[in-house]
Amino acid sequence: MMTKEKGNPVTHEYMDRRNQRNAVLAGFLGWTLDAFDFFILTFVLATVAKDFNKTIPEIALTLTASLAMRPVGAIIFGLMADRYGRKGPLMITIIFYSIMEIFSGLAPTYTAFLILRLLYGIGMGGEWGVGASLVMESVSVKRRGFLSGILQEGYALGFLLAAGAYYFIFPHFGWRAMFFVGGLPALLTLFIRSRVKETKAWKTHRSANWKEYGNAVAKHWKLFLYLVLLMSMMNLISHGTQDLYPTFLQQQKHFSPHETAVITMVSMVGAILGGLLFGHLSDLYGRKKMMVTAVVLAILLIPLWLLAGGSILIALGAFGMQFMVQGAWGIIPAHINELSPGSLRGFFPGFAYQLGVLIASSIAYIEAVLAQYVSYSTSMEILAGSVLVLGAIVILAGPEAKGIHFDAKKQELEVTA
Repeated sequence: MMTKEKGNPVTHEYMDRRNQRNAVLAGFLGWTLDAFDFFILTFVLATVAKDFNKTIPEIALTLTASLAMRPVGAIIFGLMADRYGRKGPLMITIIFYSIMEIFSGLAPTYTAFLILRLLYGIGMGGEWGVGASLVMESVSVKRRGFLSGILQEGYALGFLLAAGAYYFIFPHFGWRAMFFVGGLPALLTLFIRSRVKETKAWKTHRSANWKEYGNAVAKHWKLFLYLVLLMSMMNLISHGTQDLYPTFLQQQKHFSPHETAVITMVSMVGAILGGLLFGHLSDLYGRKKMMVTAVVLAILLIPLWLLAGGSILIALGAFGMQFMVQGAWGIIPAHINELSPGSLRGFFPGFAYQLGVLIASSIAYIEAVLAQYVSYSTSMEILAGSVLVLGAIVILAGPEAKGIHFDAKKQELEVTA
């Protein structure tokens, strides 16, 4: 069948492909800009601490505050997404976190800053689950792993852009200006509003009422607990290897702001490439196998990542570590959306993810406190190494549902161990 668009014949297949591209772009940019807004703070912990007359661990606690509030956003916007569709809640989350980011740059006191970072976490927590379900339900089954890598590495690109902002904006305009730039994501909602359609899978699996929805949640509680455990380990791995790394470069290696930014940007290039490669490989060889491979290789890279001497070796270690960490993470959107029941896909993946974030939210603070007694490298070596080992075990112990069709009517979730 063919339709007409501006006088030209357009096939339904073409329209579907275009909507897939738009959905991927919307989800990717939403997560990119969300991560950009979060990671801005990781580069300026010491400066913000000085301005507010606080310690670095006290400012690191505001990172924990944002992470800890993400489950609240996942509940609110995940339920909305399953009941009312993906588009509206996604736009609301982006506008909300953008406004909180601008206000963070205006915060007059530490208390105000802490409250604003708590509120920001609500918006951040809602965006990933809604965006991931929108993208994974829109794309083809055969390329789901690769496109999962693209979606998830929006997070790495956001970190890279934050490093760029630190390189170009911070030396000239200070830390507050970096937060003002973080308000730009709100413009993305115009694109989502005009170019992205609701998914067929949501329409197919939508619960008739809240009672039916609640019964579905209760039926799959064991699966949900596993997803929470998996996402706890994955967040401990990512935040344990990322959040304090710029501070390690500044405080222990005594690198300048420019050197810190460049090394971080190099690491995020590695992250993006790793996410794409392992996401693609997971389409060929399976989700669990490729995730475990990436995590084990990350363990082997710890000495180069933290203990190397010069800036070139450090940059190489940072590149390799994030290539592997985000290689495993690139598979996550496809993996946990495939495991989630169709009627709960807006809520299940996002809420499990953000509960995992909550459980892992203190790792940057613990690393910062421990570093005061040993060193940043020793602190990160102990904690990051431990969670990488445990993460590999948890991945292997769980189920897999690679290749499940999201839009099949009355699809029963078939999970293979």
